[in-house]
Amino acid sequence: MRALRGLIPGLLLERLQAWKHVCAYLEAYVSATEKAQRAHSKEYEKVLKSVSEPLKGGSQFDQSLGGIAGLFENIRYNTQGIANSYLETEKGIKGSVLPILERLHTEVKNKNKELTSGAAKGAKAVEKARNNTQKQIELLGQHTASFDSVGGRPDSSNDPYIIQRSIYYRLNKQVLEENANRQDILAVQSNFQHFELHIISAIQQALNAFAQLASAQAERSNAMYKDMLGTAQRIPGDFEWKGFIARNNNVLIDPNVPARSMSNISFPNQNHRATKPLIEGTLERKGRLLKSYNAGYYIITPSKFLHEFKDNDYIRHEPSPELSLYLPDCIVGAVVDTKFNVKGKDMSKGKVTGAFSTTHEMAFKAHSSEDARKWHEILKQCSGQFTNETPVSPVSTGSPVSPVSPTSPVSGLNGPPAAVEERQPSPPAYAAESPSSDAPGAATGVATESDIVAGNDPKAPAPAPAPAPAPAPVLATDKE
Repeated sequence: MRALRGLIPGLLLERLQAWKHVCAYLEAYVSATEKAQRAHSKEYEKVLKSVSEPLKGGSQFDQSLGGIAGLFENIRYNTQGIANSYLETEKGIKGSVLPILERLHTEVKNKNKELTSGAAKGAKAVEKARNNTQKQIELLGQHTASFDSVGGRPDSSNDPYIIQRSIYYRLNKQVLEENANRQDILAVQSNFQHFELHIISAIQQALNAFAQLASAQAERSNAMYKDMLGTAQRIPGDFEWKGFIARNNNVLIDPNVPARSMSNISFPNQNHRATKPLIEGTLERKGRLLKSYNAGYYIITPSKFLHEFKDNDYIRHEPSPELSLYLPDCIVGAVVDTKFNVKGKDMSKGKVTGAFSTTHEMAFKAHSSEDARKWHEILKQCSGQFTNETPVSPVSTGSPVSPVSPTSPVSGLNGPPAAVEERQPSPPAYAAESPSSDAPGAATGVATESDIVAGNDPKAPAPAPAPAPAPAPVLATDKE
C-alpha cells in the first residue's frame, strides 16, 4: 500500500505530461492549417493572374454581360473571392481557435506545477516520517538485544521503554503525514477528473470553431464555383454568334440575300456580234474508221470557224472543241438530201486530228434536207464559195439548227466583202458520202491556175483587220 501511494503522484505527473502533448499536437495541427490557408490564398492569387490579362481576341465577343466576356469577369470576381476567403479563414483560426488551445496548454503546465509543489511535497514529508520511524524501530531492536544478552544498566535515553515511546511518537507523526498526503492525493485525483473534463471541453470548443471556419470557407468556395457554372449555363447558345453577326454585318454574308445567278451577271462585250453564232445545232459526222455517224453539237462562229462539241453543256465542262475547221481554208461540197461534205484541216489544239498537218474530208448529215440546206449555205458563204441563194433566215435556238439573224449578214464579217465577183457555179465535186477525191479538177472550188493569176483563189485567207487597242480589264458584275 505504501509503495502504491508513492507511485500515484508520479503516475499523475505522467498523465499530465501526456495531456500536455495532446495540446501541443492540436496547436501544431491548427497552426499548420492556418499556414496552409495563407498558402492557398497566395496560390489562388496566382490562379487569378491566369485570367487577369485581357482575353486574346476578346474583340470577337460581346463585351456586355451575359456573354463570354461577362463569364470571364465572373470568374475573376469569384476567384478573388476564394482567395479572400482563405485569408479570412486564416485570420479566424489565428484569432479564435489557437488562443483556446494555447490557454489549455498553459493550464496543463500549471497543473503540472501544482501537482509537483503539492502532492509531491506531501509524498516527500511522508517519506521523511517513515525514515524517522524506521530509525527508532532499528534503535529499539539494538537495545532490546543488548538487554537480553548482557543486562546491566543502560543509558536513560536508550532505555527500551523510552525508545518505544519515541517510536509511538514518530509513528503517530508518520500516520498523520500519510493521511494528509492521502487527502491531498484524493483531492488531486478528484480534481484531475474535473480537469480532464475541462480539457476535453476546451478541445471540443476549439475544434468546433475550427470546423465552422473551415466549413464556411468551403461553402463560400463552393458557392463561388457554382456561380461560375451558373454564369456559363445562362449564356444562350447563339448569344455570341448573334452579336458577332450584328457587329460584322457589313462584312459577313446576309443569308436572306439570294445567291448569285448567271442570268443576273453581265460583263463587257457580252453581246458583241463576234460572240453570236451564225448557226448552231446538232449534226451527225461520219467516223473515219467505223464509217458510222455520231451525233455532235456544231457551231459556226462569226470568226468563220466550224466547232464541234460533244454536247451543248458549257456549264459542267470546259468548252474545248473536239474539232475546229477554219472555213476559208476549207472546201465545201454539194448538199445531197441531208448530207454534205467539208474538206479541211482540224485547227483544234491538243487533238489527235489536229496533231498532223493533213487535210481530211468529213461527211456530215443533218436532221432534214432543210437543215442541211441552211448549214450548207452558211458554210459556203464562210468559205468564200458564194451562191445566188438568199441568205438563210434565223431560227430559234430550241430547234436543232439555229442560224444567225439576217441583221448580222455573213458578208459583214472580217473577210472578203459581199461585193466580190461571183464565180460561175460548177457541178458538185463529190457526193455527201463519196470518198475524198484528190484528182485535179475533181472538186468544185479548187483553185485553177487562171484563178490564182486573177487573184480569185477561193482558199486564200481574208485580209486581217487592223488590231484594235486592248480594252482595260473589266470584271463581271451583277445586273441591277
